[in-house]
Amino acid sequence: MADVAQDITKHSMHTLVFRSLKRSHDMFISDQAAPVPNNDEASKLSRSVKTVSEYGPVLHMAKDKKKTAKINSATNGTQGDSSMLAIMDSNQKDITNGSSKAKSSANVTVNPDDIQRLHETNKALLAVNSRPIAPRKAQIMPKPRWHAPWKLYRVISGHLGWVRSVAFEPGNEWFVTGSNDRTIKIWDLASGKLKLSLTGHISSVRGLAVSARNPYLFSCGEDKMVKCWDLEQNKVIRHYHGHLSACYALDLHPTIDVLVTCGRDSSARVWDMRTKANIMTLSGHTNTVADVKCQAALPEVITASHDCTVRLWDLAAGKTRSCLTNHKKSIRSIAMHPTQYTFASGAPDNIKQWKFPDGDFIQNMSGHNAIVNCLALSSDGVLVSGADNGTVHLWDWRTGYNFQRTKAPVQPGSLDSESGVFAMAFDKSESRLVTCEADKTIKIYKEDDEASEESHPINWKPEIVRKKRF
Repeated sequence: MADVAQDITKHSMHTLVFRSLKRSHDMFISDQAAPVPNNDEASKLSRSVKTVSEYGPVLHMAKDKKKTAKINSATNGTQGDSSMLAIMDSNQKDITNGSSKAKSSANVTVNPDDIQRLHETNKALLAVNSRPIAPRKAQIMPKPRWHAPWKLYRVISGHLGWVRSVAFEPGNEWFVTGSNDRTIKIWDLASGKLKLSLTGHISSVRGLAVSARNPYLFSCGEDKMVKCWDLEQNKVIRHYHGHLSACYALDLHPTIDVLVTCGRDSSARVWDMRTKANIMTLSGHTNTVADVKCQAALPEVITASHDCTVRLWDLAAGKTRSCLTNHKKSIRSIAMHPTQYTFASGAPDNIKQWKFPDGDFIQNMSGHNAIVNCLALSSDGVLVSGADNGTVHLWDWRTGYNFQRTKAPVQPGSLDSESGVFAMAFDKSESRLVTCEADKTIKIYKEDDEASEESHPINWKPEIVRKKRF
């Protein structure tokens, strides 16, 4: 037995597999190489099944047509495809009957009318098939609406540091600004004069909001503090403790008495305005949350973060409704449309438009090649973006067309590099735009009343709409 075992040659796995393949190939080569025999009955059955499958709903229309259907009705397109099918069907039957008669009797005669009708049918088919196909027009961007250009008409000085935040009161008589000099200043909108200074923060004031339902002003800053100021007594009446790091933005819900703040601790916090209780902590971002907005129609909160995402939170469920990951760079600002169900997010790569409630992407607004710090959006369809290099771009909301670019000169005594725009907002009448800048000033813009569509035409050309880039 040992001698027999030694005589067996051991082959590699590759050799054994190859031999098995060759045996299989030799076994089936005769069947594979042989031509498939023609089977007329099978072909006829296949054609009939395919005809019923494809043209079953209209077969009766072809059969019910009389053989005497006029060719002219097919050529001018009045009868449509059904008359064409009837003509073809009748001709086919005539030709088939003629061929069978020819086989049965040798002295059969061909009717010249059949030949004439066949020629007419061929002409009709050629006429139908040779109809010119209208070329598909390329989709072009719709023409943007004309907007009057905005111009600088007032510069307000008074802060001793970068101006970081702004908010308007519901009556539109005054507005409030917060600065790196740790003060909050209230200014008269009509005259631009200082009305009041509030002190209490020990670091930069980064967020402000004026309540439309109560005589309260809310502020937050890099000192982790969130304060509620009573505007009748001009003093702090509540503190909201809980943020673990600098607080960057806040917003009030329009319909319920809650306050939402966000900051460098990668979270947004929902506070009960009256009891100071931290109702909810919205955790999910992995980096600084730079801006927060509350949506009126739903108990929904939108947050923008340096982790390049926008999150829509369902307050009723206390969790993320959707996470928008289209941006490639950190997002520093959100703006909601006052009347439409849409909002915008601004980042150095793009300004993107979104639709509520799930954040469906609408379009990109490309061209502001800088770090976009702030956005403001009016019900007239004007979106304004402000950047770190001091540039302000104005966009048509519907089409995304950039109709104006401006940059205000820095104030005397300031460096050219101190031209960043940190915050902006439209007043309640949307006739004034207030920007907060790095040269320690507040600039107020208004529309040029003397401008018209003839004097300031939009420099717009139709462009082929490219595929949306996410």
